[in-house]
Amino acid sequence: MDSMNQLTDTGRRAPATAPPQVARLRRAISLFFALDGFVFAGWVVRIPAIKEQIHASAGALGLALLGVSVGSVATMLLTGKLCRRYGNHPVTVVTAALLSLSVALPPLTHSALHLGLVLLLFGAAYGGLNVAFNAAAVDLAEAVRRPILPSFHAAFSAGGLVGAGLGGLLAPRLSPLCHLLLLTATGLVVTAYAGRVLLRTPGPPATGQVPRRDGTDAVPGCGRAAVGRTRLFVTLYGLITLCTAYGEGALADWGSLHLSADLRTGPGAAAAGYAVFALLMTVSRMSGTWLLERLGDTPVLVAGGLLAAVGMLVGALAPQLWLVYLGYALTGLGLANVFPVAVGGAGALAGPHGVAVASTLGYSGILLGPPSIGFLAEAYGLPGALTTIAALAALAALLGRVVGRGRVGRRGRRRAPC
Repeated sequence: MDSMNQLTDTGRRAPATAPPQVARLRRAISLFFALDGFVFAGWVVRIPAIKEQIHASAGALGLALLGVSVGSVATMLLTGKLCRRYGNHPVTVVTAALLSLSVALPPLTHSALHLGLVLLLFGAAYGGLNVAFNAAAVDLAEAVRRPILPSFHAAFSAGGLVGAGLGGLLAPRLSPLCHLLLLTATGLVVTAYAGRVLLRTPGPPATGQVPRRDGTDAVPGCGRAAVGRTRLFVTLYGLITLCTAYGEGALADWGSLHLSADLRTGPGAAAAGYAVFALLMTVSRMSGTWLLERLGDTPVLVAGGLLAAVGMLVGALAPQLWLVYLGYALTGLGLANVFPVAVGGAGALAGPHGVAVASTLGYSGILLGPPSIGFLAEAYGLPGALTTIAALAALAALLGRVVGRGRVGRRGRRRAPC
């Protein structure tokens, strides 16, 4: 079967007989997603304390924090190759263990340079884990023939909420070292428990992938033309992840500041704005499978992008607090399932390599978002700068439509025998 047909656009996929290990695999992979969000959020809430510990200026801290981004982006494509060679499950377990261990290193540093170096390792583990468990989740979704990827990303969001909330409670009571060592212990326990399931349960075979001699995955088809189409579609999916991740990263860093600086709210009301966004994103991802099975991939991509665009315009330009909250909520609802659908589409077409490409482009969006908003805010004001989130969400909707029409057109043509 032509793998361009793997992700049907109706959303009503033929049910597959699920072997007994599917439920165990789904729980185990969900635990790794939740662990990723939990550990990363726990680290983020201790950044101010680490800054004081190493006596770093804001500029020096910013350069050190780039270590996370550089390590992640540099590792993602390599992880795709490792997954093809050793399997998604072993790579998931190893990178989760590395993430759990490396999160305890920042409190041991005494300068911005040392912090940046250990954050390179932390970022490499974080980026590697994101590729590996997304690839494992895509394989499982293809095996059961259900769009279950949003549920895994809901676990990530829930883990982040728990990690941030717990971090806020522990920060006044525990030193950064004790807190992050607690994260390490928790991460290793979860990795040992869920990793045992992954390592003992063989992963489902990737659907429709043909290993090539050059180590890449290709679509069964008529030679280079089919490979070229696959690369084009994977790139389009990657651009969709970039557009949506830009919004997530920018809103996380600047959403609360918009409320406090432009609407003159207090710290609590400002923090509540991002909480509304994150909560609605989690809720939307929990219902993502239901939506995809009834509407299909393309309607979710298009409607999600457009909803986020409208929501962010309201959130950026509305003069009243309740309207900004409403805009943030709509943005979270809209963006929530676009990223997992795009990663799943790329993974279904090109296996771990597709996941790695989409994840790398998506993480690039997270990198571009916050500094871009900062530069634009100086020139046009923060409300105007935040409208770029709406513009890129609308672009994601357009790209989702292009991808959907391309898949439908591809299915509508008979493929000549090779």
